[in-house]
Amino acid sequence: MSEAMKNLQTKIGVGADGAFGPNTARAIAKHFDLSPEKAAHLLGQAHHESGGFKRTREGLHYSTPERIQAVWPSRFPTVESAMPYARNPSGLANKVYADRMGNGNQASCEGSLYCGRGFLQLTGKSNYSNFATDMRIPEILTDPDLVAKTYAIETAIWFFKTNGLFKIAVEGVDEETIRKITKRVNGGYHGLEDRIEQTNKVHGWLI
Repeated sequence: MSEAMKNLQTKIGVGADGAFGPNTARAIAKHFDLSPEKAAHLLGQAHHESGGFKRTREGLHYSTPERIQAVWPSRFPTVESAMPYARNPSGLANKVYADRMGNGNQASCEGSLYCGRGFLQLTGKSNYSNFATDMRIPEILTDPDLVAKTYAIETAIWFFKTNGLFKIAVEGVDEETIRKITKRVNGGYHGLEDRIEQTNKVHGWLI
């Protein structure tokens, strides 16, 4: 498990063993004043996005240019154009996240500086800046790894609040509601079956 989960468990007053289970889920819901439905959707999505709360930093270490080209065809129209970025996660982040989400151009290196972190993969300078402002934690902009280590769940809660996902969550934990939230989180429906499974599992612990 990640350092972030242990830090979270310490914060909410449960044994910091790094393992996510019923006691941790209940403590999160209580600490952040979340209903069973809100907590289930939040934690179900976060569980999937973070690989079971094990990853709090985006993995961009692709070993082959073919895979990079397949994932980002608009950025890499040919396999050859992707070759410099194989086994080069920082370079890849600077390329694919340049000139969007508040990031500067590729040379600014803001793509790698503000890559995905936290349990829901907060990404882009604009999101980091807005979270830092809303939560009054300005140091995040100079030390974005704080999102991965200390504020992994807070950024996920902020994302849900900012994007109106808690308002959708109260509709229930049926498949259609999970699909709606998945679309907002993922941009599509990648991993939908696991998101459904995790959301319902957590909900069962909380009711």
